[in-house]
Amino acid sequence: MQYQRVTLSTGVPMDIYVPDPTTADPARRPGILICPGGGYTHLAAHEGECVALRFAGLGFNAYVVRYSRAPEARYPRNVQDVACAVAHIRANAQAYGQRPDAIAVLGFSAGGHVAGTLGTQWPNAGLWSPLGLTCEQVKPNAMALCYPVISGGEFAHRDSFRQLTGADDPLRHQDFSLENLVTAQTVPAFLWHTWEDAAVPVENTLLMAMALRRHGVQAEAHIYPHGPHGSSLCDDSIGRPDKVIHEAQDWPYLAARFLKDVMG
Repeated sequence: MQYQRVTLSTGVPMDIYVPDPTTADPARRPGILICPGGGYTHLAAHEGECVALRFAGLGFNAYVVRYSRAPEARYPRNVQDVACAVAHIRANAQAYGQRPDAIAVLGFSAGGHVAGTLGTQWPNAGLWSPLGLTCEQVKPNAMALCYPVISGGEFAHRDSFRQLTGADDPLRHQDFSLENLVTAQTVPAFLWHTWEDAAVPVENTLLMAMALRRHGVQAEAHIYPHGPHGSSLCDDSIGRPDKVIHEAQDWPYLAARFLKDVMG
């Protein structure tokens, strides 16, 4: 396994985990770009490198983007960072042994919101033109949203939207409700959540799943009965005994299968 850190053109770092070219399968691999959560104010350490290493073991090139956060940056800077990361991976596909047509974004909590924003808004050329990028350059080929912040309405994780927008107005937050931004062009999505999540209500995933269904977007959703918010891989590897959820430890394997299937 090779590790390197690069600085993207927007100025944020991205960590890269790819096989050593001397041991890698000559066939190019699919990639997964990980967006840790943290309420748009910080990045949760247990949702970064350990997740990258798990998906590297499942046959993916893995990348962790350290997107911009409040109070220094508000929307759209965060999603522009993630879009820039996708474009960088695609542009350097040959060097990374990466399939350029198989790049998924995976996000946790607020990182799920930024990943889902790119997955729904990639056709919005006005967001990417300031970066000198096109819609096709920034388009992810699929997404995985893990206990994601989705809705700015009744079931909002309100502070995430305050940090995203810099505004307290709930009506302003609803402009960023992903369930209202889904179209037929939204990329295929894998979602999971726990029924007991006391921080980001499970309704966020349910609303997103219904919107995807309504617009004919391929999706897979899993709702586990027990477990707290922020559980990442749900096992002992993350060093958080309070986040271990035995029945949810299969989600990376389910996500890997779904993403490989929809990306070909």
